[in-house]
Amino acid sequence: MSRRSPAHGVARQRAISRDDIEASFRQLAGGIGEQMEEVRPSLVRGAAVVGVVVLVGVYLLGRRAGTRRSALVEIRRL
Repeated sequence: MSRRSPAHGVARQRAISRDDIEASFRQLAGGIGEQMEEVRPSLVRGAAVVGVVVLVGVYLLGRRAGTRRSALVEIRRL
């Protein structure tokens, strides 16, 4: 294994400033924001479909539980 001094193989880099970090973050966030605008309508539709399916399922399970637990009362005429 050979050891290399920092001056040999590594080019000196300037220090990373706050402006560099902000520029990188804005570039990254801008790309994600554009993708979200494209995907948002399908996400809203998917969430609506899931919500309706959950509501129908809860309604049907509630009806089934209600009929199973309700008392059967018979009224007789005397």
